Amino acid sequence: MRVVVVGGGVAGVSTVAALRAGGFDGDLTLVDAGEFPYDRPPLSKDYLAGSKDLEQIALQRPHWYDEQGVRLLTRTTVTALRTPDGGIELGDGTLLPADRVVLATGGGAARPPIPGAVGDRVHVLRTAEDADRLRAVLVPGARILVVGAGLIGAEAASTAVDLGCEVVLADPVAMPLAAALGEDLAAWLHGLHARRGITTLRAGIASFAETGDGVEASFAGGVEASFAGGVEPRTSDAAALGAVARAERLRAFDAVVLGVGMTPQTALAEAAGLDVDGGVLVDAGQVTSNPAVLAVGDGARTRRGPRVEHWEAAQHDGARAAATILGTPAPEPPAPWFWTDRHGRHVEVVGHMDAADQIIVRGSFEDPSFSVFGLRDGLVVAAAAVDDSTAVRAARRMIDRRIPADPARLSDPSVNVRVLLRG
Repeated sequence: MRVVVVGGGVAGVSTVAALRAGGFDGDLTLVDAGEFPYDRPPLSKDYLAGSKDLEQIALQRPHWYDEQGVRLLTRTTVTALRTPDGGIELGDGTLLPADRVVLATGGGAARPPIPGAVGDRVHVLRTAEDADRLRAVLVPGARILVVGAGLIGAEAASTAVDLGCEVVLADPVAMPLAAALGEDLAAWLHGLHARRGITTLRAGIASFAETGDGVEASFAGGVEASFAGGVEPRTSDAAALGAVARAERLRAFDAVVLGVGMTPQTALAEAAGLDVDGGVLVDAGQVTSNPAVLAVGDGARTRRGPRVEHWEAAQHDGARAAATILGTPAPEPPAPWFWTDRHGRHVEVVGHMDAADQIIVRGSFEDPSFSVFGLRDGLVVAAAAVDDSTAVRAARRMIDRRIPADPARLSDPSVNVRVLLRG
């Protein structure tokens, strides 16, 4: 059997790794448009800060592909799926035959339809090339506006202030990540920005305009602001805020970073007539509407749920796709997990906090490390921890194994969280 995987992100590399680990001995090709497959989470952190180079964030060692019998085609684009005849067409016109194709095409950085959002001073952060361009402007004293306070935007803002930039972070949502973290922890995490000197605005963006002094942003609708230094004037009157903002130099910036999500890259699938709706639609085995084509990672969406963009979810997609191709049972996925690093704090989240009907705080938000557990009907359904990976690992086992939790013991930091796994 010949398998071609299109896309060298974590989903694509996980697919080829799972195939070989599962005993697949057929022809296996991984096609990637970049220099080589690399990890993306460091792009907003260590790579953007310059503390790691591209080779240090490679998903696998250079020799790993040869060792695994994977033909790696880099700097190679795919222009068409040639199904049902089999195979894909490369950018140079070469037809690469395949019995099964796995689309791991990921997504591109979203650019909302804001007037002026496309320009040399308006950056996105999805690829190493994006990070290289952005890093060049993150110099001490640079005025940077980050739009979007989710994972990418918040991490980019943290890195920028670490590099000595003057940073403003704008998001129309009052408390980013509240659904995943719970409102109290989300408020604490968002509050780190102001404590590190970042001015946060609750605001949308109406437009950008290039000026001789940089790029000027116009904010939309009602605005609330938390200024660096602990001063927190608030207003719902955009005009009034505008006067304050001008005084605080919150209108003109040397550069803007858009961290407002991603758009799944589905062009190949659409051109091939596959079912697409907010991602390439797949079944529980990652199979698309064409049985010869599977899809994994950020560009795929199951017919029964929303598209998931987290790193580990892409890894599990690859394992399921490999199981389908191998004809073996798909591994049971554990509770969903993701992490973020900002302002020197490591935050991990597992499960679904919005499913909880009871919140338990273990420790204090003033402690060096603490955690928040979400319970429902006496069972842990989620946890979020700051600098406490042990708590999250324990919570994951409690979720996956449906181990009953005692709220009093769970909230007591003197009780070893591992003991709670005994029920």
